[in-house]
Amino acid sequence: MCGIVGLFAKHPQVSEQLGSHIAGMLAQMGERGPDSAGVAIYSDEGDGQKLCFRCQSAQHAEQLMALLSKQLSEVQTRRVARHVVCQTNNPESVLALITTAAPDATLMSSGERMVIFKEAQHPSDFIQDHGFSAMSGSHALGHTRMATESAVTTAGSHPFSTGPDLCLVHNGSLSNHNRLRRLLQRRGVNIQTENDSEVAAGYLSYRMQQGDTLTQALEASLEDLDGFYTFAVGSRDGFAVLRDPIACKPAVLAETEHWVAMASEFRALEQLPGIEHANVWEPEPARVYSWDKNGAVQ
Repeated sequence: MCGIVGLFAKHPQVSEQLGSHIAGMLAQMGERGPDSAGVAIYSDEGDGQKLCFRCQSAQHAEQLMALLSKQLSEVQTRRVARHVVCQTNNPESVLALITTAAPDATLMSSGERMVIFKEAQHPSDFIQDHGFSAMSGSHALGHTRMATESAVTTAGSHPFSTGPDLCLVHNGSLSNHNRLRRLLQRRGVNIQTENDSEVAAGYLSYRMQQGDTLTQALEASLEDLDGFYTFAVGSRDGFAVLRDPIACKPAVLAETEHWVAMASEFRALEQLPGIEHANVWEPEPARVYSWDKNGAVQ
């Protein structure tokens, strides 16, 4: 039993308060997943590529920022708890420097718009430590985890990202992930954990590298992924939701003229502005729902 939340802003006021909204939604899912928590936030802030690294401590994060400032002065950095977010037009140089000079720093995410923060700590502590209320953006996904398939570690926490600006959060369990992991790894997909959810993320990344849209990749997953699941997937321009053909894992969607939101339970949506006027429904099994800057595709 895990908790999933997602929010897509259609109005500037919602974008400005995106971090505060997603934090409030995530807090309501703490009982569903007390083991760890994570958030992916998408924004147009800054130019170039965003790289987010998790360090062993806040002190190590400060040391990493000092190193980057000294060696690569053009890189802009900021610290969020023990994460360091880098903004750069030369991500290869950043990665090369950290690989040699700070190998304990772990790459959490990369892309033009996405930053992922996650920790193996209770969601309420995670929210407090990361100051989401000060963050803005176009859309965000969050996850609270109750570990069943792998150990309680930050590496095993969600969201999982296996490609630039693409991430996945998952409630459920896949039964064929070991076979599919080996297949994807032979095809060059970088999968680092034993978590079944990372395999699903890797599968979607691979399909999209082969030319699928996100919707097409999710539709193909209905044939290739065995198990039960609710997926929420973030992309550069929006997010999508899919439940397996049996749909035994809960999900609820809501939409107003200002936002689209999803969650594992309605209580995570209750704090959103205008919820009393929202169109609220349960997503159908085996049907992809997606929203991006061009509108809804259902």
